[in-house]
Amino acid sequence: MKNRMIENILLLVVGLALLSGGMYLQQPSMIFFPDATLDQTPAEWGFAYEDIFLDTKDGMRLHGWYIPRHGSKQALLFFHGNAGNISHRGASVEIFHRLGLNIFIFDYRGYGRSQGKPDENGLYKDARAAWRYLIDDRGFAREDIILFGRSLGGAVAVELAAEVQPGGLILESTFSSAEDVANAVFPVLSRLIFLRFDFNTAAQIGRVTCPVLVLHSPDDEIIPFHLGEKVFQAANEPKSLVKMRGDHNNGFLMSQPDYEQALGAFVSRALVCSAKVSLVLTPDGSSPATVT
Repeated sequence: MKNRMIENILLLVVGLALLSGGMYLQQPSMIFFPDATLDQTPAEWGFAYEDIFLDTKDGMRLHGWYIPRHGSKQALLFFHGNAGNISHRGASVEIFHRLGLNIFIFDYRGYGRSQGKPDENGLYKDARAAWRYLIDDRGFAREDIILFGRSLGGAVAVELAAEVQPGGLILESTFSSAEDVANAVFPVLSRLIFLRFDFNTAAQIGRVTCPVLVLHSPDDEIIPFHLGEKVFQAANEPKSLVKMRGDHNNGFLMSQPDYEQALGAFVSRALVCSAKVSLVLTPDGSSPATVT
């Protein structure tokens, strides 16, 4: 009897180890759903654009589109979600273009025409490369750039915002951490496996000092609303929370025109606020002082 019990315990331990190992290896394919085919270009959305290729610090070549807005000195850096590619974001691009922003939307490594395979640290490196493009190549001031992240893109946007402190940060239908999502979707299984990714948005957003707008729908069937609330609660002031309507992928369209009005109001406030504050060095170049 005792030997039989020991054998059963060993089988259980081995089974759990195999399950955890298999789930560990499968996690990238459960999180990232890249599409290599570009179905449309901004020209088909009615916009002039430039094909942009840029290199990351670790040697990946990324592809994106720069969509200018005549007469505007402000830019939006667009971080899309975990599926598809930049060619599937036309409806969102149209909204931000109407709001008077130059737009740079790019594909993470492994998506669209970008090289490589997606992983968490790689996406953060991709974000830094996109930021450098707007600052170094396009000449935008830090305070004139707003970061927008939808779903998984919100975690990437927050990581970058904590480093560079842009003019504003917009997070739509995003989550507090990979662990929180796993616990919400797989409440039992998530406690039996080792998570490969962190994406701890709630922890990182505490380092962000720019204005923050969080948008989320209580009807979101993929990322529970309370995870968006957790991100909002962890953010510093000034911050705003807007409740959308509809599901995860189409909520921003189902929430019109309120959605676009909320974005427009935030963009105006954030950029006005950033325009009033700048950092200058003391005469010896040692410490920054804030002037208005």
